Amino acid sequence: MTQVTQSQQRGIQLSQSALLQVKSLQQKQGNELCLRVGVRQGGCSGMSYMMDFEDTSKITPQDEVFDYDGFKIVCDGKSLLYLYGLMLDYSDAMIGGGFQFTNPNAAQTCGCGKSFGV
Repeated sequence: MTQVTQSQQRGIQLSQSALLQVKSLQQKQGNELCLRVGVRQGGCSGMSYMMDFEDTSKITPQDEVFDYDGFKIVCDGKSLLYLYGLMLDYSDAMIGGGFQFTNPNAAQTCGCGKSFGV
């Protein structure tokens, strides 16, 4: 099992390796950025994950914000219905590496791991 940072009660969980990776990417792009995580229609299984850095000024009152040692993950309420309990992990393996989503709400996932169905 991947080590999770301090609090297990967050709606979106982040492994230590994923936290280190997103912090590294954040420093390259600008320190005032947060990571927005969400879902959109599409992908092999009906819904696909999305994540991107955005300026913290774009956080709205409708967003849920999860703080990891000063790094913020933001998710809109509608997406959080599908992502609550999500574990975001990172692997630097040559095959199958990158960010990996483990979603307890997914009834099915595609082979690439970037989309799911509920």
